[in-house]
Amino acid sequence: MAEKFDPAPHDKHAADPRDAAAADRDVHTRLEAGLIDSFPASDPISAAQPSPSRADGENTSLWDKVLSVFR
Repeated sequence: MAEKFDPAPHDKHAADPRDAAAADRDVHTRLEAGLIDSFPASDPISAAQPSPSRADGENTSLWDKVLSVFR
């Protein structure tokens, strides 16, 4: 019997599915830990860190402000 036709050739640059599954498990584990650690709370959990606010950068020097223009 002939093999089934696969229209998509093997992609040698594609990510390894085992690595992708491991990354998914890691994210799931971190989210579960965040959920358990914040149980009686009303704020939703997030795996990403929040971006810095203006209050985080109050103590920056003039030189840091000048450099931030070019980033």
